[in-house]
Amino acid sequence: MIHYNREGGPLHIKSYNFAISIVIMFLHFTDNDWKLQSVYKQVLRSGTSISANVHESEFAQSSSDFAFKLHIALKEANETMNWLNLLHDTGYLSTEGFESMAGDLSEVIALLVSSIKTIKKNNQSNN
Repeated sequence: MIHYNREGGPLHIKSYNFAISIVIMFLHFTDNDWKLQSVYKQVLRSGTSISANVHESEFAQSSSDFAFKLHIALKEANETMNWLNLLHDTGYLSTEGFESMAGDLSEVIALLVSSIKTIKKNNQSNN
């Protein structure tokens, strides 16, 4: 097993802080908002899964496994963006809230894409 210690890295920090924002958003939905309970649970699941997969990648068994975990995080980030758009476009998430969350998520996505490209480049140069 390889330990990719990224605890202080921007991806680690930003993905974790984004997960905190998702939980806080989820906790602010009122009882009247529970008509969309399944959507809220989906955004909670996918939004917190990003950080979980980034953290899991730190103990990857290989560079391929590391890249695989980051790919999963990227897929979860893309799904989360879909749910945020849906909540915003249906009026359940304010424009201010959406712009803040989407901006933070876009930063995480950019870091994930950059990390994945770097891993692939390093893997190709090692082969």
